[in-house]
Amino acid sequence: MSVDEPPVKSAFSYTDILIDALETSLSAERMATYLAKANGDREKAVRLHTWNTAVSAAFYGPLQGLEVALRNAIHRELTARYRADWYDDPATKLDAGTLGRVSAARVDLRRDGYSDDPPHMVAALSFGFWVALLGSGGRLPAGGKANYEMTLWRAAVFRAFPHTKTSRKAVHRPLDYLRTFRNRIAHHEPILDRHLTADYASLLQITGWISPETQAWISHHSRVPALLAQSPYDPGLMF
Repeated sequence: MSVDEPPVKSAFSYTDILIDALETSLSAERMATYLAKANGDREKAVRLHTWNTAVSAAFYGPLQGLEVALRNAIHRELTARYRADWYDDPATKLDAGTLGRVSAARVDLRRDGYSDDPPHMVAALSFGFWVALLGSGGRLPAGGKANYEMTLWRAAVFRAFPHTKTSRKAVHRPLDYLRTFRNRIAHHEPILDRHLTADYASLLQITGWISPETQAWISHHSRVPALLAQSPYDPGLMF
């Protein structure tokens, strides 16, 4: 074996004592989901849990790439249409929920000793915030309903997706689905029931609408396809 090659891992030994300890650490309630999928086979359940963790970790990088590309593209276009702190510009007519998230991000930044200038604000606002900007808009602080179709999408945000000609709704729908997916991963929840191949394809497609180069970069470095190709029931699996 070359000194540059990583050592080959041996199969992990799942003894009853080890599985008992894992059930205690992870909780019986948490493992119940995997036990049901494994028809009560405790070793298969632990392997499923480990595979779920590995796939979740593999998705983290591609989701990060999409999120950063999305927020920067939207921020760039809203800055060009309004101003750098467009989230404070009354002309954008942001709804009460959006303004509340802006205020909360500002409080958090100041509390932690950071500037609340646009670069820091953009980084502090959640994926859900950016996805919500592609929605129709909620209630305005003074009453009435926001119209994001006109004040955000048609005014500027459609330009954040220069490599597709589609509607705001057609962009928002898959992004909102990926938002729930991201949240499940962030909260360490099972994702093995989802159509993960479709999730990955959707992630790459939307990234390509923003930047084909970023899409290619994510695809080249991603471990997702390799992990999706591995079956948790494969007796030779090293998980």
